[in-house]
Amino acid sequence: MTANPTVFTFADSTDLILEIPTTSGANLESHLFSHPYSRYQAYLNELCLSAVLPWLQEEFTTRAKVWPSTTALASFWELVNGTAVSLDVTRFILVPSEAMDLSELRVPQEWVDLPSWAGDYYLAVQVEVDSGYVKVWGYCTHAQLQDQGKYDPGDRTYAINASEMIDDISVLPVARQLCPNEITRSTITALSTIPQTQAQNLITRLGNPEIIHPRLAIPFPLWGGLIEHGGWRQSLYERRLGLPEQRSVWEWLENGVTQIAENLGWGRLNVQLSAAASRSAEDRQPGVTLAKRLTIAGQTYELMVTPQGEADAPYWRFELRNANVGAAIPGGFKLRLLTEDLQPFPNNEDIATTAVEQLYVEVALETGEGIVWEIEPLPENYDQEILRF
Repeated sequence: MTANPTVFTFADSTDLILEIPTTSGANLESHLFSHPYSRYQAYLNELCLSAVLPWLQEEFTTRAKVWPSTTALASFWELVNGTAVSLDVTRFILVPSEAMDLSELRVPQEWVDLPSWAGDYYLAVQVEVDSGYVKVWGYCTHAQLQDQGKYDPGDRTYAINASEMIDDISVLPVARQLCPNEITRSTITALSTIPQTQAQNLITRLGNPEIIHPRLAIPFPLWGGLIEHGGWRQSLYERRLGLPEQRSVWEWLENGVTQIAENLGWGRLNVQLSAAASRSAEDRQPGVTLAKRLTIAGQTYELMVTPQGEADAPYWRFELRNANVGAAIPGGFKLRLLTEDLQPFPNNEDIATTAVEQLYVEVALETGEGIVWEIEPLPENYDQEILRF
């Protein structure tokens, strides 16, 4: 998708009408979704995104991009209607619908009540599939949804009347320029952490594709706690597609990374481990390392995961390096490992107090145990993932 969107106006002069690119929706293969309902939901979201994102890039900043990443879109659209687009520190939520009735905007609860999902501005987008255009007919803020919207427990949406929204989209860029410090978000109470065993049970239960609307099948505090965890959201999505475990590190080392993992940037490297990358001379031998390229603050880094130790007592080394030869990791960077349910443990992080060549954490894991990695500052397109050992 590129900027330079085709914009044309008819009917109400305040309507923003954007042409849907002819190639939109071409990559949404049927096997990416578990049910015709979620497949069509994804199709509408793809049409909406392909038309509106170039306009956002043209009107606001070329840095506007999908949150958390384009590779994560299918796992969102399988479960919830809507797409998030980040414009630096501001987030837009695109809410598409084919409905002819434009008297209200209905926003899924996930985009309002999950702290890591919530946006600043919510755009109401009518998708005219046959006519080949979308109509952005109004917008509101998160604070408006919370204060003026009406919560519907039946479909777990916040509905706000069109009369409460701003219907002239041309006002939005001007308002952001004139009022850059506008308070757009209300305070959101974080959900309680779900125990790992309960999360796995929920993934098993909701992974049944015959459950067409898994978001309505369990109480919202459980549902929200499950899918706000990026690794559990991905696991649920993959389970609904009937896929085997996609992030088994041992499987990657022996047989190569899966296509999903490759799409996320993982690959295998055959390396000669250095003295700094091992605890003893016996460990320094040719081996296979898993590596993922990351972009942090405009620089390229490499996260590597390497098996260490003896076959009967292995441990794992997570290492972060600057991808440019001779370049260092700046002071203030952190590499952190968490348990699958995002809990810290002893010696789980390494912090660069000054510029360093590498950051690393070594950990011994039980068979089948999961680990989530984090880096500060946050890498571009970061989404929590569970690596299974």
